[in-house]
Amino acid sequence: MADRPRRRVGPGRRRHGVGEGPDGRTARASGPAETAGPGGTARTGEIGARGNVGKKKQRRGGTAGSTGGTPATVALAEAGMSFTVHSYAHDPGAASYGAEAAEALGTDPERIFKTLLAEVDGALTVAVVPVSGSLDLKALASAAGGKRAAMADPAAAERATGYVRGGISPLGQRRRLPTVLDASATEHATICVSAGRRGLEVELSPADLAALTGAVLAPIARP
Repeated sequence: MADRPRRRVGPGRRRHGVGEGPDGRTARASGPAETAGPGGTARTGEIGARGNVGKKKQRRGGTAGSTGGTPATVALAEAGMSFTVHSYAHDPGAASYGAEAAEALGTDPERIFKTLLAEVDGALTVAVVPVSGSLDLKALASAAGGKRAAMADPAAAERATGYVRGGISPLGQRRRLPTVLDASATEHATICVSAGRRGLEVELSPADLAALTGAVLAPIARP
Protein backbone atom coordinates (compact mmCIF):
# COMPACT_ATOMS: atom_id res chain seq x y z
CA MET A 1 0.00 0.00 0.00
CA ALA A 2 1.37 3.42 -0.95
CA ASP A 3 2.29 5.81 1.81
CA ARG A 4 -0.29 8.54 2.47
CA PRO A 5 1.00 12.00 1.54
CA ARG A 6 1.85 14.22 4.46
CA ARG A 7 -0.27 17.30 5.04
CA ARG A 8 1.53 20.59 4.84
CA VAL A 9 1.23 22.96 7.71
CA GLY A 10 0.28 26.45 6.46
CA PRO A 11 1.50 29.70 7.92
CA GLY A 12 -1.59 30.04 10.09
CA ARG A 13 -0.85 26.66 11.81
CA ARG A 14 2.77 27.18 12.78
CA ARG A 15 3.68 27.33 16.42
CA HIS A 16 5.40 30.47 17.64
CA GLY A 17 8.20 30.53 20.12
CA VAL A 18 9.90 33.32 21.97
CA GLY A 19 9.33 36.83 20.57
CA GLU A 20 11.36 39.97 20.94
CA GLY A 21 10.52 43.35 22.37
CA PRO A 22 10.90 46.75 20.68
CA ASP A 23 14.64 46.79 21.54
CA GLY A 24 15.22 43.32 20.03
CA ARG A 25 15.85 41.57 23.35
CA THR A 26 14.37 38.20 24.15
CA ALA A 27 11.51 38.72 26.56
CA ARG A 28 11.09 37.37 30.04
CA ALA A 29 7.68 36.11 30.98
CA SER A 30 5.88 38.06 33.71
CA GLY A 31 2.26 38.55 32.60
CA PRO A 32 -0.21 37.81 29.79
CA ALA A 33 0.15 39.39 26.37
CA GLU A 34 -1.39 38.74 22.97
CA THR A 35 0.37 39.39 19.72
CA ALA A 36 -1.07 39.73 16.23
CA GLY A 37 1.10 39.59 13.16
CA PRO A 38 0.38 40.80 9.64
CA GLY A 39 -3.05 39.68 8.54
CA GLY A 40 -4.51 40.04 12.02
CA THR A 41 -3.19 36.74 13.43
CA ALA A 42 -2.70 37.17 17.16
CA ARG A 43 -0.63 35.29 19.68
CA THR A 44 -1.04 35.14 23.43
CA GLY A 45 1.92 34.76 25.73
CA GLU A 46 3.78 36.56 28.48
CA ILE A 47 4.88 40.18 28.67
CA GLY A 48 8.20 41.22 30.11
CA ALA A 49 9.63 44.67 30.63
CA ARG A 50 10.62 45.00 26.97
CA GLY A 51 8.92 42.26 24.97
CA ASN A 52 6.67 39.24 24.91
CA VAL A 53 6.50 35.49 24.50
CA GLY A 54 3.89 34.53 21.90
CA LYS A 55 2.12 31.19 22.08
CA LYS A 56 -1.58 31.35 21.34
CA LYS A 57 -2.88 32.57 17.99
CA GLN A 58 -5.94 34.54 16.97
CA ARG A 59 -7.73 34.36 13.66
CA ARG A 60 -8.36 37.47 11.66
CA GLY A 61 -11.38 39.36 12.93
CA GLY A 62 -11.67 37.22 16.06
CA THR A 63 -11.52 38.28 19.67
CA ALA A 64 -8.22 38.97 21.36
CA GLY A 65 -7.52 35.69 23.11
CA SER A 66 -7.96 35.13 26.82
CA THR A 67 -8.55 38.78 27.79
CA GLY A 68 -11.48 39.21 25.41
CA GLY A 69 -11.75 41.39 22.35
CA THR A 70 -12.58 45.10 22.33
CA PRO A 71 -13.68 47.31 19.41
CA ALA A 72 -10.05 48.50 19.25
CA THR A 73 -8.50 45.03 18.90
CA VAL A 74 -11.21 43.88 16.52
CA ALA A 75 -10.58 46.93 14.31
CA LEU A 76 -6.87 46.14 14.24
CA ALA A 77 -7.44 42.48 13.42
CA GLU A 78 -9.90 43.27 10.65
CA ALA A 79 -7.44 45.77 9.16
CA GLY A 80 -4.69 43.14 9.18
CA MET A 81 -2.46 45.23 11.44
CA SER A 82 0.37 43.81 13.53
CA PHE A 83 -0.20 44.44 17.24
CA THR A 84 0.36 43.13 20.76
CA VAL A 85 -2.16 43.35 23.59
CA HIS A 86 -0.80 43.75 27.13
CA SER A 87 -2.96 43.34 30.22
CA TYR A 88 -2.26 44.23 33.83
CA ALA A 89 -4.17 44.46 37.11
CA HIS A 90 -5.72 47.93 37.19
CA ASP A 91 -5.86 49.76 40.51
CA PRO A 92 -9.06 51.87 40.71
CA GLY A 93 -7.25 54.17 43.12
CA ALA A 94 -4.38 54.96 40.74
CA ALA A 95 -3.74 58.71 40.47
CA SER A 96 -2.72 58.42 36.81
CA TYR A 97 -3.90 55.68 34.43
CA GLY A 98 -0.98 56.32 32.08
CA ALA A 99 1.69 56.25 34.77
CA GLU A 100 0.10 53.08 36.17
CA ALA A 101 0.30 51.41 32.74
CA ALA A 102 3.94 52.42 32.23
CA GLU A 103 4.94 51.07 35.64
CA ALA A 104 2.90 47.88 35.32
CA LEU A 105 4.32 47.08 31.88
CA GLY A 106 7.86 48.18 32.71
CA THR A 107 7.87 50.52 29.71
CA ASP A 108 9.24 54.03 29.31
CA PRO A 109 6.42 56.58 29.82
CA GLU A 110 7.45 58.21 26.52
CA ARG A 111 6.17 55.06 24.75
CA ILE A 112 2.81 54.94 26.53
CA PHE A 113 0.32 57.33 24.91
CA LYS A 114 -2.93 58.56 26.42
CA THR A 115 -6.07 59.39 24.46
CA LEU A 116 -7.71 62.71 25.28
CA LEU A 117 -10.85 64.32 23.90
CA ALA A 118 -10.98 68.04 23.25
CA GLU A 119 -13.27 70.43 21.43
CA VAL A 120 -11.68 72.42 18.62
CA ASP A 121 -14.00 75.24 17.60
CA GLY A 122 -16.82 73.18 19.09
CA ALA A 123 -15.95 69.92 17.28
CA LEU A 124 -14.82 66.86 19.23
CA THR A 125 -11.21 66.01 18.41
CA VAL A 126 -8.99 63.16 19.61
CA ALA A 127 -5.50 63.98 20.88
CA VAL A 128 -2.97 61.19 21.47
CA VAL A 129 0.04 62.25 23.55
CA PRO A 130 2.66 60.58 25.77
CA VAL A 131 1.65 60.02 29.38
CA SER A 132 4.96 61.65 30.36
CA GLY A 133 3.65 65.04 29.19
CA SER A 134 0.46 67.03 28.79
CA LEU A 135 -1.65 68.29 25.92
CA ASP A 136 -0.91 71.71 24.45
CA LEU A 137 -4.40 72.92 23.55
CA LYS A 138 -3.12 75.80 21.43
CA ALA A 139 -0.95 73.44 19.39
CA LEU A 140 -3.86 71.03 19.02
CA ALA A 141 -6.13 73.76 17.69
CA SER A 142 -3.49 74.75 15.14
CA ALA A 143 -2.90 71.13 14.06
CA ALA A 144 -6.63 70.55 13.66
CA GLY A 145 -7.05 73.69 11.59
CA GLY A 146 -9.02 75.52 14.26
CA LYS A 147 -8.65 78.60 16.43
CA ARG A 148 -9.61 77.51 19.93
CA ALA A 149 -9.44 74.25 21.83
CA ALA A 150 -10.71 73.17 25.24
CA MET A 151 -10.97 69.84 26.99
CA ALA A 152 -14.21 68.03 26.19
CA ASP A 153 -16.86 67.14 28.73
CA PRO A 154 -16.03 63.61 30.01
CA ALA A 155 -19.61 62.41 29.46
CA ALA A 156 -19.57 63.69 25.88
CA ALA A 157 -16.25 61.93 25.31
CA GLU A 158 -17.66 58.63 26.55
CA ARG A 159 -20.80 58.95 24.42
CA ALA A 160 -18.85 59.76 21.26
CA THR A 161 -16.22 57.04 21.64
CA GLY A 162 -18.20 54.27 23.31
CA TYR A 163 -15.48 53.87 25.94
CA VAL A 164 -15.23 54.87 29.60
CA ARG A 165 -12.70 57.29 31.05
CA GLY A 166 -9.37 55.64 31.66
CA GLY A 167 -10.08 53.17 28.88
CA ILE A 168 -10.66 55.40 25.86
CA SER A 169 -8.81 54.09 22.84
CA PRO A 170 -8.12 56.05 19.65
CA LEU A 171 -9.10 52.87 17.80
CA GLY A 172 -12.53 51.36 17.24
CA GLN A 173 -14.46 54.39 18.46
CA ARG A 174 -18.23 54.57 18.06
CA ARG A 175 -17.85 57.27 15.45
CA ARG A 176 -14.67 58.38 13.74
CA LEU A 177 -13.40 61.70 15.02
CA PRO A 178 -10.60 63.97 13.80
CA THR A 179 -7.42 62.68 15.42
CA VAL A 180 -4.02 64.26 16.07
CA LEU A 181 -1.07 62.10 17.14
CA ASP A 182 1.90 63.75 18.80
CA ALA A 183 4.91 63.75 16.48
CA SER A 184 7.13 62.20 19.16
CA ALA A 185 5.44 58.87 18.40
CA THR A 186 7.60 58.53 15.30
CA GLU A 187 10.71 58.34 17.50
CA HIS A 188 9.71 54.83 18.54
CA ALA A 189 9.31 51.60 16.59
CA THR A 190 6.15 50.85 18.57
CA ILE A 191 4.00 52.69 21.08
CA CYS A 192 1.20 51.65 23.42
CA VAL A 193 -2.30 53.10 23.58
CA SER A 194 -5.39 51.97 25.43
CA ALA A 195 -6.99 48.87 23.97
CA GLY A 196 -10.40 50.09 25.09
CA ARG A 197 -10.49 48.95 28.68
CA ARG A 198 -8.76 49.90 31.90
CA GLY A 199 -5.82 47.57 32.43
CA LEU A 200 -5.50 46.76 28.73
CA GLU A 201 -2.97 48.32 26.35
CA VAL A 202 -2.27 47.64 22.69
CA GLU A 203 1.21 48.00 21.22
CA LEU A 204 1.56 48.86 17.54
CA SER A 205 3.60 50.97 15.16
CA PRO A 206 2.87 54.72 15.03
CA ALA A 207 2.39 54.43 11.26
CA ASP A 208 -0.34 51.79 11.66
CA LEU A 209 -2.07 53.84 14.34
CA ALA A 210 -2.06 56.92 12.12
CA ALA A 211 -3.27 54.95 9.12
CA LEU A 212 -6.18 53.33 10.93
CA THR A 213 -7.35 56.50 12.67
CA GLY A 214 -6.54 58.94 9.87
CA ALA A 215 -4.45 60.87 12.37
CA VAL A 216 -2.49 64.01 11.64
CA LEU A 217 1.04 64.03 13.08
CA ALA A 218 1.95 67.25 14.89
CA PRO A 219 3.85 68.39 18.00
CA ILE A 220 0.92 68.76 20.41
CA ALA A 221 2.52 67.60 23.66
CA ARG A 222 4.48 69.59 26.20
CA PRO A 223 6.59 68.36 29.15
